[in-house]
Amino acid sequence: MLKNIVMALTLAMVVLVGSATVFAADVPAPDPTGATIGTAADVVNATSGAPTEVDMEKYKDSEPLATKLADVIGHNRISINLVWTLICGFLVMFMQLGFAMAETGFTRAKNAGHTMGMNMMVYGIGMLGFWLTGFALQMGGSGGAAALGGGTLLNQEFTITLFGKDFGIFGMKGFLLGEDVYDTTVLTMFLFQMVFMDTTATIPTGAMAERWTFKNFVIYGFFISMFVYPLYANWVWGAGWLSTLGSNFGLGHGVLDFAGSSVVHMTGGVAALAGAMILGPRLGKFRADGTANALPGHHIPMALAGCLVLAFGWFGFNAGSTLAGGDMRISVVAVNTMLASAGGAMSAMMYMWLRYGKPDISMAANGMLAGLVAITAPCGFVNPMASVLIGVIAGVLLCVSVLFVENTLKLDDPVGAISVHGVNGAWGMVALGLFADGTYGDKLNGVEGTVKGLFYGDPSQLVAQLIAVAVNIVFVFVVMYVFFKVSNKIAPMRVPAEVEQEGLDMAEVAVIGYPEFSINKTHR
Repeated sequence: MLKNIVMALTLAMVVLVGSATVFAADVPAPDPTGATIGTAADVVNATSGAPTEVDMEKYKDSEPLATKLADVIGHNRISINLVWTLICGFLVMFMQLGFAMAETGFTRAKNAGHTMGMNMMVYGIGMLGFWLTGFALQMGGSGGAAALGGGTLLNQEFTITLFGKDFGIFGMKGFLLGEDVYDTTVLTMFLFQMVFMDTTATIPTGAMAERWTFKNFVIYGFFISMFVYPLYANWVWGAGWLSTLGSNFGLGHGVLDFAGSSVVHMTGGVAALAGAMILGPRLGKFRADGTANALPGHHIPMALAGCLVLAFGWFGFNAGSTLAGGDMRISVVAVNTMLASAGGAMSAMMYMWLRYGKPDISMAANGMLAGLVAITAPCGFVNPMASVLIGVIAGVLLCVSVLFVENTLKLDDPVGAISVHGVNGAWGMVALGLFADGTYGDKLNGVEGTVKGLFYGDPSQLVAQLIAVAVNIVFVFVVMYVFFKVSNKIAPMRVPAEVEQEGLDMAEVAVIGYPEFSINKTHR
């Protein structure tokens, strides 16, 4: 019944607005066992020197053993890619612990249970929302992933036609992971895409911590996972209109975002900006004259440990986005990832040291995350030297942005999420358009040739990246701002002042993070 309701609503949108394009005329039946995935067809042209279709046809009668071996090799190739993608997905899921530790450590003890609770429950809430509608809207018209054995069951994209070109808007297949997509490849894609979405969903919990009601948070968790994230993700990763700017209008390879600087991090950061603006600062954050008070986190070792957990999980985030353990580029992606994190940590530390006389370790930890966010889009397309530079710039951008958000915009972001994820998500997209060196990405988004940025001869790729940044800011901010305004009428966003003063733990989630703590008042 629930699936029928979801499909009926989607069909109503199609009738009112546009049309659905079915990309695959000959769609295979779902395969929940994987028995038909990985055949000789997955060997043909797989690598340089691999057999061609002509070779396979020529020898299938005279060399039956070779044909059978090709089937086994094809099966193993797809199996390796499936295992690689799943393991990397597990690593990304482990990042949820990193976010929970970082956000809880950077906030105050009286709200530890509430902050940790939001980070735990956003995983379950986001997963259910993505299962209901999010995955279908994001990937339902993507056509699958050849590296994972196909997934061509995901073959319905809602499109509109403008200027004689088709613009993909959202997918239409895969709601509730029903029988029509009950398939090993599709479910692998679901797991991997779900944990990416959940990273987006958890980012605002840090920026809005210590004063956000749990009721409003729950509504938010479903909304962003069911609609906001999937739509923008479809435009970039699901065969949507941003990905076709190259094939339609000659803008490089269209919008590229290897592992999610904009799709994941910028979306979360911009949503956090909208939420923090409406929610307002914590009590006592700003003095009467508008200057900021420091509200120190209660457990910096926990926060730093969380950042290191995130850095570890990021290898799954970036290298896993190849979707192929047989793609030798994974070593380049992994090294680029770690070098950018080092550059971000070092530059943030040095910036604060030179400006304030001491190295700010909490800012250095966020600088490491800023470097990781910035390298997430270009990690597959740039070289190690560029990766270090991207990270170094990210660390400085973080420091400048944190001070700007607090002192100029007068916004309260306890963990720096707007600056880490929003600002540096945008920088990562721009960095791809500048530093992509033309060694990788042939035929991406249906465009011949490798990916090159401005400094390597293709300014049009930078234009595509800038369009993506602008679209993300406008779409995500407007939708989330309106959402928070409306949801605030349904379930108030902010806790009462007395609850905020006392701490949100018992009042909001019925636990106390540190029940044995006591507050001793003295004459001092």
